[in-house]
Amino acid sequence: MYAIVEIAGQQFKVSKDLKVYVNRLVNEEGSKVSFDKVYLVDDNGSITIGAPAIEGASVEAKVLQHLKGDKVIVFKKKRRKGYKKRNGHRQYLTQIVIEGITTGGTVKKAAAKKAVVAEATTEEVEAAPKVKKAPKAKKEDTQE
Repeated sequence: MYAIVEIAGQQFKVSKDLKVYVNRLVNEEGSKVSFDKVYLVDDNGSITIGAPAIEGASVEAKVLQHLKGDKVIVFKKKRRKGYKKRNGHRQYLTQIVIEGITTGGTVKKAAAKKAVVAEATTEEVEAAPKVKKAPKAKKEDTQE
């Protein structure tokens, strides 16, 4: 079972007992966090898609630690001008472990919409009066 969930402005594919590094969260180490913006859930082949998010679905996680990522070097240069600028930073990260994925038990909305549209079009076609098309007139070659 896996889910696509939005955590701290980014989307992640998560499953149970997976450790993920995300942008810094405000929660303390050891605390539990719940994420409600679940966009897709796959439960052994049964896929539930949200429009845009699945109502009632959530992902529970535990904050393991706060840390800084590897140094990222930003180097700018303009050739033949003598311009070089070296800069860098370390991103603040939070390591979390996914403890569980709960689904709200809602039906796939995307499939439901397609079924409604298909039913409406077949009813309209059957109810519409049938009109015979007039045959096209042949063009005569006129040479003057």
